[in-house]
Amino acid sequence: QVQLVESGGGSVQAGGSLRLSCAAFGYSYSGSWVGWFRQAPGKEREGVACIYTAGDITTYADSVKGRFTISQDNAKNTVYLQMNSLKPEDTAMYYCAADWRVGVGCLFPDVYKYWGQGTQVTVSS
Repeated sequence: QVQLVESGGGSVQAGGSLRLSCAAFGYSYSGSWVGWFRQAPGKEREGVACIYTAGDITTYADSVKGRFTISQDNAKNTVYLQMNSLKPEDTAMYYCAADWRVGVGCLFPDVYKYWGQGTQVTVSS
């Protein structure tokens, strides 16, 4: 049974930082696509960042470029999202997702099969 488990969310003030983790169980990130998504109340789920673990290829949404960094730790089978210079508009539930067959369009949620349960990020002004 595949499980993706997010952690690291919390409440911070604007300008602060958080690091989210997405640990996989029953699933190997090796050679896989992993994405981070977020969804604010009343809004659609949007892609934030994604990584192809085999080539360490990363893609970012324009709204987070230069502030967020996605990375992987193969030994821990975990993908991270380092979030710096956080803004109130970054407030959302953050989810990780994984699949082996994503390819181009890794910021689109519909291409992923496996999802975590989410972790809340709240940024106050």
